[in-house]
Amino acid sequence: MTGPGDRAAGLALMREFLPVSRETEARLDRYADLLGRWQRAKNLVAPSTLDALWTRHFADSAQIVPLATKARRWVDLGSGAGFPGLVAAVMLAEAPGVRVDLVEANARKCAFLRAVIRETGAPAHVHALRIEAFLDGLTDPVDVITARALAPLPELVAMTAPQIRRGALGIFHKGADLDTELAAAATHWDLSFDRVPSHTDGSGALLIVRDCAPKSA
Repeated sequence: MTGPGDRAAGLALMREFLPVSRETEARLDRYADLLGRWQRAKNLVAPSTLDALWTRHFADSAQIVPLATKARRWVDLGSGAGFPGLVAAVMLAEAPGVRVDLVEANARKCAFLRAVIRETGAPAHVHALRIEAFLDGLTDPVDVITARALAPLPELVAMTAPQIRRGALGIFHKGADLDTELAAAATHWDLSFDRVPSHTDGSGALLIVRDCAPKSA
């Protein structure tokens, strides 16, 4: 499991872009402890990434928070072990009125997410549903929709377009292939977006999709 060096490095990275209180540190420590214990039986994340949990997963996830400082209703698609949505909820646990909806179809991952929520008090709710089913039933407006390592950009835009066109920001973690994905998306969509360099991945970026419209045939 991750060592003190990675923990210190991860916290230092996070403090480059947002404050981290002692209470937040304690919540992240509890999250890390639970992940270590559940991982042995449930294989929640790639074992090769555990030694860099704080830098590769926690800090990488947390960097979405300062990109939408006024957001209160967040939706995270394909949450897995909670990256980035549950990490964002932990970071926002002291902010009033925040709710993060975590959408995950895998039952064992849902059980883990609920355990972390109980232990940390994160303002999150787990939906044990396929993404399509959740989005089809989503009628209330949301501020932000997030996804990390879920799908190529054209698919992400297609599934989140109704919410983005109603005012939500789509914030998506992307890697070195972002330009290729943008070109593919541009064949079907007119996009308004910003790209923000990743603090944790020199070849990666956070893509903020502000609006989208299907191209006419």
